[in-house]
Formats: sequence, C-alpha cells, structure tokens
Amino acid sequence: MPLDIDRHAGVASPIQRWDPRLKIFSLMVFVFGVAVLKSLPMAFAALVVAILVLRTAALPFHFVQHGLEAAGIFLLPFFLVMPFSYPGEAAFHVLGMGFAWEGLRFATLIFTKAITIILSSFIMFGTARFDVSMIALQRLKCPAMLVQMVLFTYRYIYVFMDDMKTLNVAMRARGFIPKTNMRTMSILGGFVGTLLVRSFERTERVYKAMLSKGYNGTFPSMVEFSADGGDFIKAGVILLLAAGLLAGDMAGPFSTAVEAWY
Repeated sequence: MPLDIDRHAGVASPIQRWDPRLKIFSLMVFVFGVAVLKSLPMAFAALVVAILVLRTAALPFHFVQHGLEAAGIFLLPFFLVMPFSYPGEAAFHVLGMGFAWEGLRFATLIFTKAITIILSSFIMFGTARFDVSMIALQRLKCPAMLVQMVLFTYRYIYVFMDDMKTLNVAMRARGFIPKTNMRTMSILGGFVGTLLVRSFERTERVYKAMLSKGYNGTFPSMVEFSADGGDFIKAGVILLLAAGLLAGDMAGPFSTAVEAWY
C-alpha cells in the first residue's frame, strides 16, 4: 500500500543502520533549517543534499514517487497563482493580469523547499520500522500522547480503508450507482455515518483491550537503541550541512538580492 512508509526498512544501507534517535534529531534540524531558507541557490543546495542522502538510503524511486506526485497536486498551483498575485512591479501582462518574476521565484522557492522536506521525511521514517521511529521520538522527549496518537493513526488507517472498501462493495452489490441527486447525497451521508459509528465502537473495544493488558499511558517496549561513533559522525555531517545552508542564506551573496530571480 502507498501508506506503508516503512516497507523498505530492511534494506541494507548506512542510513538504515543509523541510530533512529540521532537520525530523526539531525534530520529534523535539517528540515527546520530548510523551512526558513529564503534564497533559491541555498534551497537547491538543500534539495541536492536530500537527494544524495536518499540515494545513500537505497530507497526505490517508485516508492518515493507516490509522495512526490501527491505533493505536486498541491504545489503546482503556486506557479499559476503567485506570479500574478505577488505584490510588485509587473514585467508584462497576460489577459490583463500582471506577471511578476519575483512571484515566480517565490513559487519556485516554496516548491523546492517542500520537495526537500518531503524527501527528508522519507529518509526519516522510511529507513526504519515505523514503531521503532515512534519509540525513538519518545526517547527524544516527544510527548508520549502525541506519539501514541500518530502510531494509532498509522495503524488503524488501514483498517478504516478496509471498512470503506467493504461498505462500498456492499452498496454496489445492492445496485447503488452514484449520481448527482439528493438520494445519492443521503446514501453517502449514511455511508460516512456508518464508518464513524463503527470506528467509534472499535475505539472503545481497543481501549478496553489495552486496559485489560495493563496499559497505563505508556507502551512497554523491548527496543533498545545504541549509538556508536559512526552514528554521531552521520548526525554531525547533517547538522553541519544545515548550519552551512543557513549561514549561506543569511550571510552569503544571495541575501541582498530581493528583486532578482534568485
């Protein structure tokens, strides 16, 4: 399934062997650094870094492609909106709307940074089992309740999707054909309501089962982490790259060019 982000966690590579705590911490710092970049050259440099690390992780392209395609649906409209809505002097007009190069630059900057962050997310959570990544987050002092919510969401979204497929097959077996009328809207409303009720009932059953097994707000785990010198070197490299990108963005020759393409 496309949502199965850790399907290639068993691939042998230096990234998969990286201690999950140091990997998530250093890549999180890298992601936050990328998010505040303001110049295109530094954003492109960050994208190159993410691609190189992704290649090192040996994750198949088709695995990452699905996430990039979904992101492109939301990001590509920026190239249509920003050049015509960005405040500033228009270079020329199209159908009476002013086209500003600075708007296109800004859209390219947003697109580049978003793709870099998505690739970094695949590196963070696609190179280790998802439950191990969540335990690593908890070891990094991330709120336990938030970690458990993410873990349960990831686990039961598959069950929710299976329920949707089952109900959809049952409706079609009874002759339901979706149309643009009130009857279809009424049936779809019942469809959504049934899903919510079944999900709520399942939530109660799961919670009671957890209590019967001694759940007290935390998940016991047998996962043990151990970091060696190589893990710290990898984290140091990523942190140095993040610091270098930020330094180049703030103090480099690109920071003074506000109106230019870059």
